Amino acid sequence: MNKDKDFLGTEPVGKLMFRLALPTITAQLINMLYNIIDRIYIGHIPGNGALALTGVGVCMPLIMIISAFAALVGGGGAPHASIAMGKNDLNTAEHILGNLTVILLFGNRTFLLAFGASENTIEYAVNYMNIYAVGTIFVQLTLGMNMFITTQGFAKTGMLSVLIGAVMNIVLDPLFI
Repeated sequence: MNKDKDFLGTEPVGKLMFRLALPTITAQLINMLYNIIDRIYIGHIPGNGALALTGVGVCMPLIMIISAFAALVGGGGAPHASIAMGKNDLNTAEHILGNLTVILLFGNRTFLLAFGASENTIEYAVNYMNIYAVGTIFVQLTLGMNMFITTQGFAKTGMLSVLIGAVMNIVLDPLFI
């Protein structure tokens, strides 16, 4: 295992930046595709596509808050998560991430109305956020914990975990939308 990470202390900084940054940037671009692909499918819904697309658009501030929380967890929480996992205390991390899902499931209508949803679009927005909220734990793990994976020198593994999620999103979109 240590041999796999020896390159972090031996390779030139420029080469390391390229080796770690390229997969990390690719993962972020792949992550941006989630909402775009959802919008493509939703926009093609016969009859209500325009209203549904507007409802999904209102969800963007909440999705950005989730992403920001994931960055917070990843940037500050990855070392703490590593320590907790080293102590075999997996319940702590699960508890923190699970709370956000519950808040989104029960408070999303209020949040969405505050962010501009109308009576015409609120049902579409709530339905989308309910599905998104169920997957929030996976979003948090992917976005937040990828920083931990990258700092260990496994940027390609982090990128692949995001890619797997994106492919699953593409496959499952027709089923859920």
